[in-house]
Amino acid sequence: MNILVTGGAGFIGSNYVRYLLDETDDKVVNLDLLTYAGNLENLAGLEDHPRYRFVKGDIRDAGLVTALLAETRTEAIVHFAAESHVDRSLDAPGVFLDTNTRGTQVLLQCALQHQLGCFVMVSTDEVYGSLPAGEPGFTEETPLAPNSPYAASKAAADLMCRAYRRTFGLDVRITRCTNNYGPYQFPEKLIPLMIANALEDKPLPVYGDGLHIRDWLHVSDHCRAVDLVLRRGVAGEIYNIGGGNEWPNLAIVKRLLAALGKPESLIRFVPDRPGHDRRYAIVAAKIRRELGWQPRQDFADGLAHTVQWYCENRSWWEKIRSGAYRDEYARLYGPGGRYADG
Repeated sequence: MNILVTGGAGFIGSNYVRYLLDETDDKVVNLDLLTYAGNLENLAGLEDHPRYRFVKGDIRDAGLVTALLAETRTEAIVHFAAESHVDRSLDAPGVFLDTNTRGTQVLLQCALQHQLGCFVMVSTDEVYGSLPAGEPGFTEETPLAPNSPYAASKAAADLMCRAYRRTFGLDVRITRCTNNYGPYQFPEKLIPLMIANALEDKPLPVYGDGLHIRDWLHVSDHCRAVDLVLRRGVAGEIYNIGGGNEWPNLAIVKRLLAALGKPESLIRFVPDRPGHDRRYAIVAAKIRRELGWQPRQDFADGLAHTVQWYCENRSWWEKIRSGAYRDEYARLYGPGGRYADG
């Protein structure tokens, strides 16, 4: 199959690209604009892979997307590309609306015109809002109730996908996953941020009382689930993906400190962010029942391996935190750069 992966230089997208190249015979085109969280070092070693091609470009560029679909004879789009950090969405809501909602609509329209075989929309559990303590997790029937500009932009994109399915008959499938962890995660998110700060003996900022609860899933399990939806899912359906693995943020931070041999005195409680959802949790019964998916990665082992990866790859995250990797992209993709023409 010829697959276009959007946002394939990001955390989950790059892990999915590696999954496709390792586990399938598919040909993969990776379309990524290389904004601040897109990092080609996530895909180091794949530059000359015979079934892989990288294209620097914007999902909002209909002409580029249309040309790519035709040129590569794309059969499916797996859409990861998004602005995804809630804190950033509080400062620049319009950017999230433009990329996450309008960008998705552009892709859907191009897919429709190309008569694409399948469009997988990779969404988030945050579209459901905050889950009260003691209640069972979100199901696919839970009403959408986003509380941040990020979550609202993703919910709007999901509804656009629904509209293109119902109105135009496009084969669209939506996945909504819980919090991911694992290698190549941008070090502004909880787990890599805490690991990096601890390794540098810097304070570990924890919002509020630290008792916000998230359901954690290893990125490799998420990638397998998305691929199952691509190959065996049903057009028009939504599939929740969750690990059934709820942890308060503070407990995660303390586990990371213990794994690194660092003192809990590094923890700094900071004022909570506006509209901070208290709890997320997913009921993943549908994808387990209909597609036979279940998590394989034990959380204790997965977290230990993740800590080890960040310890062994300090140059990766140190370069990101310093901004040096953006300078390298300017050299490669600026006027006259090696990849200036994509």
